[in-house]
Amino acid sequence: MKRTRIAALALALATAAAALAPALGQPATAADGAYLQDPAGGEKTMKSQWTKDEMHKLEGQLRFYPGIRYKTVTRPGPSGAPDYERQVADPKTLAWQPSFDFGWAVSDSKLVKKAVTTKDGRHPIVLHAVLRSADHAKAVEVRQELADRPATGRAKVPGGKRIACDTGEYTVEWSVTRSGYGTLTGTLSWDSSCEQHRTAFSSENGKV
Repeated sequence: MKRTRIAALALALATAAAALAPALGQPATAADGAYLQDPAGGEKTMKSQWTKDEMHKLEGQLRFYPGIRYKTVTRPGPSGAPDYERQVADPKTLAWQPSFDFGWAVSDSKLVKKAVTTKDGRHPIVLHAVLRSADHAKAVEVRQELADRPATGRAKVPGGKRIACDTGEYTVEWSVTRSGYGTLTGTLSWDSSCEQHRTAFSSENGKV
């Protein structure tokens, strides 16, 4: 009976840990993590601009994924079941690993300005983003030139660098360019504090 209770306790702990994993910033793809979006709004909310003749429109959106990362350490099980070791996050290893998810749409008016638009053809799309620290230094920069892409699409570009926790406020500057249609730009702010994740890793959430 005692073994049954211990096994049940271990199972409950494992289930709780699994439930907490997303909230704790488990290393994940951009699709699984939290993100900041410019412009703010729903999934399909986009910034837009028309060409001077008002016959062609370029739309764009950026989703910035901070991408929290950490290593795990082995902890013994609770009193009464010390053999049930578990892997928990090590707060000392917390760091950010940003990625940038761009969305675009290219529209053309066939007859009337800013009306009766279609999204056809294949297009060259240039994606660019810079993550700047408070002193305007470049912390991360990405640029990707896409050829022969559909009129609507998305592309994720990894930042390729880690950013240390608690290094202040950052600004993301981004742009989507379609030759002949122009360049659409935007900015958003990001705070590199890891305090929320450290709290999640605290003893109240089973770190000890």
